[in-house]
Amino acid sequence: MEKRNDYVLWFEECDLTSIPLVGGKNASLGELLKAKIPVPPGFAVTTKAYTLFLEQGQIKTEIFRILDGIKVNDMDSGEEASKAIRALIESTPVSDELQDYICEFYRRLSKRSNVPAVPVAIRSSATAEDLPGASFAGQQDTFLWVRGADGVVNHVKKCWSSLFTARAIYYRAKMGFPHDQVEISVGVQKMANSWTAGVMFTLNPATGDRSTIAIDANYGFGESVVSGECTPDNFIVNKITDEIIKKSISHKTICYIRDPKAHRVVKEDIPSERADTQCVVDRDVIELAIIGKRIEKHYGKAMDIEWAIDKDTPGKAKVLILQSRPETVWSSKERKPITQARSSALEHICAGLVTGRKLT
Repeated sequence: MEKRNDYVLWFEECDLTSIPLVGGKNASLGELLKAKIPVPPGFAVTTKAYTLFLEQGQIKTEIFRILDGIKVNDMDSGEEASKAIRALIESTPVSDELQDYICEFYRRLSKRSNVPAVPVAIRSSATAEDLPGASFAGQQDTFLWVRGADGVVNHVKKCWSSLFTARAIYYRAKMGFPHDQVEISVGVQKMANSWTAGVMFTLNPATGDRSTIAIDANYGFGESVVSGECTPDNFIVNKITDEIIKKSISHKTICYIRDPKAHRVVKEDIPSERADTQCVVDRDVIELAIIGKRIEKHYGKAMDIEWAIDKDTPGKAKVLILQSRPETVWSSKERKPITQARSSALEHICAGLVTGRKLT
């Protein structure tokens, strides 16, 4: 094998220059840590590890042979190719050397977390997620509450295989994007045992208003909010005053939580006595907004952020940032000036008087 650090990197060793090696999600987590944002610890299994796995398993040629048979306008051919490729990847063993290397980092993560066989979230991090003009994000898999070294290796393989979901294959074919130009890294991150979780936009996604922050929240893990399975509580926070200026408490019916017996994530109905209760206190909403402003300042653009409030932290709830990516809907729209530029203050005042505009 090459230099050891080519195959697994701690998040703090990554930043936005690392995207070819660790993909968009993992690079962003490293960038957040450099900005002193609270992020659960973890590591990235790099694209070089994925490439090495394909080479050692001698399956790359077969994968691209299967892909050659896909017809752009035939969804069924994409489905069949996906099943064949994913089965091929998931049935191919990881070499002992690479497996030991991934497991060693997992053991070190457990030690850093002071939790034996620490539960982790395992997330795909493709290198093409943030390319301009394309929308690859969300096409690969995420697995929550994975425990044990064998479980980590198996789910890393599942993430590798999810580079070839039918949706991802069809999208690349439709966009004319070569399959061999997309590689995949995998993030292994200490699981936040969320009391509440959700998403935050450092602008109002309904209006594009950049003077506010919008926060959606539900009980349990954030998957119910991200997937749109529930109507979350919504908070609008003024960026200047750090005040909640609008609050909508919804009737929340389902959430994702940990099953303490099975040690896995399950979907459950929210008890009726909690369904209409505000799921995150105002103090934590404001703390989230302040962290959101710091992230936006670091990146210099509006951001789409996933967050959780960890109930395992002694003393008080701990706000954690799980993912962050640039907001793409409003940020891609041209921002026109509210008024026409004037050559002087006097010209501006005169123009206001002519149009009958109230001057402030």
